[in-house]
This record gives sequence, structure tokens and C-alpha cells, in this order.
Amino acid sequence: MTTTSGATTPAARAAEDFLRTFHDRSPGLQSAGVEEALTRDGRTTYEVLAEHVPGARRVLDLGCADGALLELLAGRGAGVLAGIDLSEGELALARRRPALAGADLRRGRAQELPFADGSFDAVVSHMALMLMSDPDQVCAEAARVLVPGGALAVAVGGGPVPGEGVDLFLTLAVPHFEAAAPERRLPRLGDRRTRGREGLDALLGPLGFAPLSWRTVVIGMDGTPSEVWSALSSTYYDMEVLDEERTADLRAEFLGRAAALAGPDGRLPSGMRVTMGATRLQP
Repeated sequence: MTTTSGATTPAARAAEDFLRTFHDRSPGLQSAGVEEALTRDGRTTYEVLAEHVPGARRVLDLGCADGALLELLAGRGAGVLAGIDLSEGELALARRRPALAGADLRRGRAQELPFADGSFDAVVSHMALMLMSDPDQVCAEAARVLVPGGALAVAVGGGPVPGEGVDLFLTLAVPHFEAAAPERRLPRLGDRRTRGREGLDALLGPLGFAPLSWRTVVIGMDGTPSEVWSALSSTYYDMEVLDEERTADLRAEFLGRAAALAGPDGRLPSGMRVTMGATRLQP
């Protein structure tokens, strides 16, 4: 039986419309960034997250994007694969992956999963749960489709490494974002409870999940100042609120300040924290 969250609020619709439009316009951008920004020991955050669902055979990815994480899990033995995403553009890329030829990939909302109770032994979500509205319902749906003892693993943003390139970018960019005209500002994305251990435990505990394990890794987005600017300016949603003049001003500010942080080789250290939370639905 599939449960529903009732009427979607205008704020949630606006947020989902924004995310759908952004990812339909730039499908595959997220996975390309993940493949380039490796942990200090040379792994992607997809690989790190996959370690938290060892032996999973039936896996659902909430916010599966272009299917890169599902493809990785297929290579590790998962035979029943499913994904849900708001963006048809992302799903079109996922369907082209040979490893996902038999996967059940659907456009839809994680708050209203079109899957039967107890369909999966693992549910994963990479940098997506933190963007979703009504996380109480998302978590309830995850619990519903998991078997008792099933695993839930999520990756959420943990903020920049202080004093490096991403930190500099955000320090300079936030005043520009806040100064944008009201009609250009982004809708609110996500719920802060999903970005920390205490908030997620409060959401998941009443549903029967064990307390989360919590692990933070650092990914490197290092490069020349121009390369770091290009990577960050193309992936941060908030850049959508800036007009050409403000974008040019921010770029000039960033490149001017970044040069002082670059090493002798001209590369700018640019670390970002990503946190992995994992738990199981208690029998």
C-alpha cells in the first residue's frame, strides 16, 4: 500500500519546480561533480555511501539523478534496483546505463513512493534528502518500503573546510545572494533537520530506526582559482539568483582573493565536508 502526504504546499511545489527545472536543464552535472571531487583517499562519495549498505540486493535510491549510484550498487551485487527523481532529464540519462536496463526508474516524489511495503532491503539518498520538503513523510515512506532490518544510508552536505576555496567562495557569495531582488530569490530548499545527526534521529527514531552512525569525509575540489570558480558557480543552486553583473562582480572578487590562498603550483585547496548517516529499521 502506498501512503500519501496529502496536498503539497505552495512552498514545496515551488522548491520542486525549481529543482526539476535546474536538473532538466543540466542533467548529469551532479554525478560529474561527484566523479571529480574525490575524498582524500581517492574515492567518490558514491563509493563511501555504498559501503554503508553492504550486501544489499534490493535497493531504492531517493533522488537517483542520472543513476550513477545505482550503477555502482549493481556492480556490488544489487539485483533489484529502483530510483525516483523529480527530473525526467536525469532519468533519461539513467535509463541509458546498461547496468540499469532492468531498473525501475520513475519520475515522482519521495513523499509518495509508488512501491509496495517491504520492497527493499536498502534505501539510499545522496545529497537529496536534505533538499526535500516534508522530511517526516519521506522518512515514513522509507520505513514503509524497507523490510525489517533494512538499511537506510544518506549523504548530506557538511559545509566547507575553513580557510580554503569553497569557504572563500561562500563567504563572498552569500552577501550577493542575500542582496538579490525578492522576485529572483530561490524557494526554500529542504529542512534543516535533515542536515544533522540530532535532527535526523528525531525524524527516524519514532519510525523504528536505530540511532544513526555518523561519519564525515572531506572531498577535494582543488584546482586553479578559475577551475574552482567554474566548478562552484555551475553547481551552487543559489547562483541562479544573480544577474550577469553580480555574477561578474563575484567572479572578480573570488579570483582576486583566491590567488593569495593558492599554493606554489597555482592550485587552490578547496575542501568540502560530506557526512554519511546510516541506520537500520529495527525488527
